[in-house]
Amino acid sequence: MTDLEGKPYLLPLNFGYKDDVIYLHGAQKGKKIDILRQHPDVCVNFTTDHLLRYQNEQVACSWSMKYRSVLCYGQAEFITLAEEKIAAFHIVMAQYANRDFTFNPPAIREVNVWKIRVLKYEGRSYGY
Repeated sequence: MTDLEGKPYLLPLNFGYKDDVIYLHGAQKGKKIDILRQHPDVCVNFTTDHLLRYQNEQVACSWSMKYRSVLCYGQAEFITLAEEKIAAFHIVMAQYANRDFTFNPPAIREVNVWKIRVLKYEGRSYGY
């Protein structure tokens, strides 16, 4: 994200992913919501398979990290309809748990949900 002063701003967030769409959720108010309403363009980063490696344990410059990563570019779109929020909640929860959930009306009403349709991907694998 780019904050209201034009500076980079990033946060770790729980997410769901399905059909080239990233789903995110959070509070109704706050800095990230203000930013996304003003500047919806975002870049989301995912990394995995981190593994520290070295050629010579005694030589600091020979140490590096193996990883796989992807950058996802798109625009944040807020979801306001209850049915769409519930569908997004299911996608997010499926990322972390293999079971069904129910969502109560206050959670549906009071949690902010947004999606990012991924328009462009960039990836890198280093050391694999």
